[in-house]
Amino acid sequence: MPKVTVDGIATEVPDGATVLQACEIAGKEIPRFCYHERLSIAGNCRMCLVEVKPGPPKPQASCALPAAEGQEIFTTTEMVKKAREGVMEFLLINHPLDCPICDQGGECDLQDQAMAYGKGHTRYEMNKRAVTEKYMGPVVKTEMTRCIHCTRCVRFAQEVAGVEEIGAVGRGENMEITTYLEHAATSELSGNVVDLCPVGALTARPYAFEARPWELRKTPSIDVMDAVGTNIRLDSRGREVLRALPRINEDVNEEWASNKTRHAVDGLYRNRLDKAYVRKNGKLETASWADAFAAIAGAAKKAGSKVAAIGGDMVEVEALYAAQKLLEGLGSKQIEGRQNGMDYDASNLAAVNFNTTIAGIEEADAILLIGTNPRWEAPLVNTRIRRAAKAGAKVFVIGPEIDLTYPVTWLGDDAALAADLPEDAADALKAAERPALIIGGGGIMVPGLQAASLALADTYNLIRDGWNGYNVLHFSAARMGSLMLGWAQPGGTADLAAADPELLFLLGADGVDFEAFSGAFKVYVGHHGEQGAAQADVVLPGASYAEKSGTWVNLEGRVQRGNRAVFPPGDAREDWTIFRALSDALGNTLPFDTLDQLRDAIAAEFPALADEGLAEYEWAPPKLSDGAPSGPIALPIKDFYLTNAICRASETMQRCSAELIHGEEFAEAAE
Repeated sequence: MPKVTVDGIATEVPDGATVLQACEIAGKEIPRFCYHERLSIAGNCRMCLVEVKPGPPKPQASCALPAAEGQEIFTTTEMVKKAREGVMEFLLINHPLDCPICDQGGECDLQDQAMAYGKGHTRYEMNKRAVTEKYMGPVVKTEMTRCIHCTRCVRFAQEVAGVEEIGAVGRGENMEITTYLEHAATSELSGNVVDLCPVGALTARPYAFEARPWELRKTPSIDVMDAVGTNIRLDSRGREVLRALPRINEDVNEEWASNKTRHAVDGLYRNRLDKAYVRKNGKLETASWADAFAAIAGAAKKAGSKVAAIGGDMVEVEALYAAQKLLEGLGSKQIEGRQNGMDYDASNLAAVNFNTTIAGIEEADAILLIGTNPRWEAPLVNTRIRRAAKAGAKVFVIGPEIDLTYPVTWLGDDAALAADLPEDAADALKAAERPALIIGGGGIMVPGLQAASLALADTYNLIRDGWNGYNVLHFSAARMGSLMLGWAQPGGTADLAAADPELLFLLGADGVDFEAFSGAFKVYVGHHGEQGAAQADVVLPGASYAEKSGTWVNLEGRVQRGNRAVFPPGDAREDWTIFRALSDALGNTLPFDTLDQLRDAIAAEFPALADEGLAEYEWAPPKLSDGAPSGPIALPIKDFYLTNAICRASETMQRCSAELIHGEEFAEAAE
């Protein structure tokens, strides 16, 4: 490890580190615009200039200069100060004076560094350059006159998103950043370029002119748009969430978030349930909580123990547990968390977990995907698989052909291939030091395919010392939490329907086969007026993920907690409090009155949910004999942007779906 001196401070740095990284290790701040820790080095903004000895007697770009043994690095000399002032003066030559109207104002790198390292005046007297606006779609708004050509967005699109649709045209002062042919950016991760942009050239179109950062209350939370468990920050003003931004978590989402995570928040306030409803004469009518509870109590008295509950895809652990205890008090254990009818064996949690972990999949050197589209089901898992593929991992796919943004070998879409792998895939898995298998919702729904995938784990020794390469890729935020609580019947929702319940609780469940429960009295507890509310006999308004503190378990079994950012609208209440109040009306009071008491009860019964962090499951896969799988595999997600009630209520997601999935064109008004 090289030893260098930074402003007189002796510092040891890792092999391969740059001078910029050496300065940061020594505690010195180095300004930069083009350099980003997760992107390749461009070295084109020149803001990170430092003086290095031995070396030429001139400032050098620290981001592109390797740290070497014996170097003396100076970051505060007069030469460095003048060089940085000069670079900043050049950067501001053409930059417009837009700060009062720029959405980046208050959180702009250019503002901050101009104050810290700039001269405070300019010698440039000619007219500024103006650049024609570029259209980048419904998520990214452009003001390209502000662009300083740092190329962060270009490198992100190529290296992380894997969709090479942003680039530079022209040279010198005529250089412009654009999407090729000026079409909308199609990547599910394109919104991240807004965070990457160090100036206001790329901003969030749905958030344009909404608020200043100092007006917002910032609340750490967990995303529920998929099962990745992206760590997010909800920025709210008053009782409204205005935007969702990613928080850094190296083990989960790094610092990225999908477009759905970022921009579905406008759906939190449309089509909301904010009053209780009771069906009278075939029509839902507003009612008081007391009337709604009385109607449920009457139905419960008739139903006896013939009660069931189905959990939706975004429900937190607390609500599931409270509903579970309510049903147990009524003498029922008929609970199911897979609303779309899946019926795979969940008796061993390790056999339905992403065991490699999200970060760990990067280490795989051979990967077999079965019945999954990770680009839509878990975009931030797909970026990790892409990284493994770039490092040399061979990726094989059984399922429909799609663009996964990295090279793959398509084996076909017949489920029977999992029972008899083609030779090239079999040889690659045998020879791999860290082989991995990922089966998704499309695969695990096929009868016999779960058994075949577990057989592959044995055949190719996917589980070995320090490595478990068997992975199930869930796409619902509530899935692992519900499985840990036992919300899984042997036959899925079909098993519940066969039990012919007379009272059915729907916890935000909108994708149920309601015909199968036509004879049941249905109680819907949720936050949006979708299919579940339309089918219900009683509707109880619940809180969305932004309006409650809750626990979610992501696809790798990581227990995470989010905090309430705003209060629910109208008469809506947090879900667990609804079940607690309902238990009084049913004469079987639940033994907790506060969130802390509820979490203590959950921890006592399910210790793995006691603390945040990665839960550990013992590998003891079930012995299944479902017969050989066969037939084409169908992927479960047909439209990435419209997968849940919040997305379907979001105008931004509706436009993303129409434009990016279905190819509709939108005319832009002149500005």
